[in-house]
Amino acid sequence: MALESMGLTFTLLGAAVAVFLAGIGSSIGLATASKSAAAVLSEKPERYGSLMLLVVLPSTQGIYGFVVGLFVMIKLNMFGGEVSAVTWSQGAAIFMACLPVGVSGLFSAILQGRTGAAAILMTAKRPEMAFKAGVVYSAMVELYAILGFLISLLIIMMGINVG
Repeated sequence: MALESMGLTFTLLGAAVAVFLAGIGSSIGLATASKSAAAVLSEKPERYGSLMLLVVLPSTQGIYGFVVGLFVMIKLNMFGGEVSAVTWSQGAAIFMACLPVGVSGLFSAILQGRTGAAAILMTAKRPEMAFKAGVVYSAMVELYAILGFLISLLIIMMGINVG
């Protein structure tokens, strides 16, 4: 493979890592929380509204990974005509810049799903705690995905010049 095309390869691989890792974490987190919600809703279907937020919270990490992948493609001018030239070092830098959102999204979404599942089970007996503890605890896990997202996005948009 020519050294010139390695830059584009690294860049697109970085975008894929951001999207796939964060998306995998979101899928696992959603499945974990959904199983607990299904168990509670089979006995108490009136709690659907209060449980819905706890179920969908892990999906945000997948959105963060998608946005970073999209911004990598925008940075490359993939939607506007000729794709920008990327050196191998720029491509490697963009790949590394995509890792924070991918890795933090993977782990925080899985753990947020577990936290949400525990909160869902708690609300089966104490529905008034759904927001007080359940959503707040789940949102605290989200903070680390947000930090990974911000670092990835800032490095891609402001720290690396291409073209």
